[in-house]
Amino acid sequence: MNIPTRGFTLLELLVALAVFAIMAIAAYGGLRSVLFTRAAVEEQSRRLAAVQLAVYRMEQDVEQTLARGIRDEYGEPQPALQGGALASDILALTRAGWDNPLGQPRATLQRVAYRLREGRLWRLYWPVLDRGGLIEPRETLLLDRVREFKVRFLDADDTWKNDWPWPAADGEAERRDSAALPRAVEVSLILEDWGEITRLFPLAG
Repeated sequence: MNIPTRGFTLLELLVALAVFAIMAIAAYGGLRSVLFTRAAVEEQSRRLAAVQLAVYRMEQDVEQTLARGIRDEYGEPQPALQGGALASDILALTRAGWDNPLGQPRATLQRVAYRLREGRLWRLYWPVLDRGGLIEPRETLLLDRVREFKVRFLDADDTWKNDWPWPAADGEAERRDSAALPRAVEVSLILEDWGEITRLFPLAG
């Protein structure tokens, strides 16, 4: 006895293909959204790590500042800590605790500066404190997409100063004691993507 066979009609095939196409488009859209979300999360994670590292480096430098002035490449004395909007480097200081794992013949003190160029924040340091000649600093890129970098200084009278050492008042012949250090340094980073980030770093002692 022959059993009659019946295949799919053209209409059934078209309906099946349409349903499959709709499901495939929905699945691709979901996968694409997941991939974009994952890429965005990874980018934000990298950005957060970079910001945290930059803030950590500044914190380590500021909190280990010592009252040790230097002489620049022209032989001119420079304060142990200086900075502000009008300074060539927004923040420059002498810090202790420069690691020397190879036992090189050098000091454990280090002259460090922070400089903003074309939206990038750089950390500079010099291999010697008193340069006595043209010695190029070594630079490390800390952070990009930085719109503005500002500092303020808290003096012994709990007064905020925009520059350190601050300019002399009327009738004074020169600036305040250049060996004096502030009680704390406030750092503000204005980022293109995250807005303003402000941190307060107290100095030792």
